[in-house]
Amino acid sequence: MTDVFGLSHQEPSRQSRHEQVVFCADERSGLYAIVAIYSTALGPGLGGTRFYPYPDEQAALADVLNLSRAMAYKNALAGLDHGGAKAVIIGDPATDKSEALLRAYGRFVQSLGGRYYTACDVGTYSEDMDLVARECAFVTGRTLANGGAGDSSILTAYGVFQGMRAAADHRYGTPSLRGKRVGVEGVGKVGHRLVEHLLADGAEVVVCDVDERAVERVRGRHPEVESVADAATLAAADLDVYAPCALGGALTDGTVAGLRATIVCGGANNQLAHPGVEKQLADRGILYAPDYVVNSGGVIQVADEIAGFNMERAKARAAQIFGTTQKIFVIADEEGVPPAVAADRLAERRMSEVGRLRAIWLGR
Repeated sequence: MTDVFGLSHQEPSRQSRHEQVVFCADERSGLYAIVAIYSTALGPGLGGTRFYPYPDEQAALADVLNLSRAMAYKNALAGLDHGGAKAVIIGDPATDKSEALLRAYGRFVQSLGGRYYTACDVGTYSEDMDLVARECAFVTGRTLANGGAGDSSILTAYGVFQGMRAAADHRYGTPSLRGKRVGVEGVGKVGHRLVEHLLADGAEVVVCDVDERAVERVRGRHPEVESVADAATLAAADLDVYAPCALGGALTDGTVAGLRATIVCGGANNQLAHPGVEKQLADRGILYAPDYVVNSGGVIQVADEIAGFNMERAKARAAQIFGTTQKIFVIADEEGVPPAVAADRLAERRMSEVGRLRAIWLGR
């Protein structure tokens, strides 16, 4: 099994067994969902709901197990008091999504009694969470009009930029991208915001996207931004930093072999095409900022909403991604392991150390 966020473990071990997996079905609305809670050692599980036309139940189950485990590591390194969980709804959101289905789903989440907080993911949006919340108290990522945090890509991009600054500091001795050539693959919700941060910092930016309109929008605002035809051309270009911000699996054996960049840091999930790629990057002297560390600004944003959203507070917490990324690089150097392995170890340490406090009886 490969993890969506590029974690280093290949197969589930005894320590990686999930606390709870729930299958949810409502025939009338057409709902068929799976909720996976990996760990509540740090607090209630937090992770989005993915609405996707999986080919079969087994594919959906494999995805939700990997995603929920990845969220445990992401939330741990983000410093949140939340464990890892995720949900998938099997179906085509373009044709199967309805108010009845989302509200039925909300009742199933409610039945878990707060062990799982849901939010947006692929195929679901803030407006969908508003509907889920009509049946459920354990929902975040809602619209601004309904007291939510709104578009989580704002802090996702900000966090990726902080991680990139930390990588620059470790590699170049300065936490700035000024004068560096950065290639951004994918300029959608997160990527185009990352471009803004980079330009403000004085970087030279090259972009690509499968959607030509997305590239045109960026270049319309910033004519100085260069563009190339496709992802393969971008990855092999003369860059200082390569920032995958589109689909997962961007870092294949072939891509890594052809990289000229000395830093990889982007917002996409599951950047490592398979276990072992993190070692290939390290062997080539390429500094990899683990994706599930640097792209955690979004989950920080929706987690803050649970206490009543405050953008300044959430942004301050997302700014700490800089220090966390720095710490991971130091551990990697000291222990002689790739940064992805160091990140895993740091997350596991926090889950173990804080989780053991649950054994301390508080009385009644």
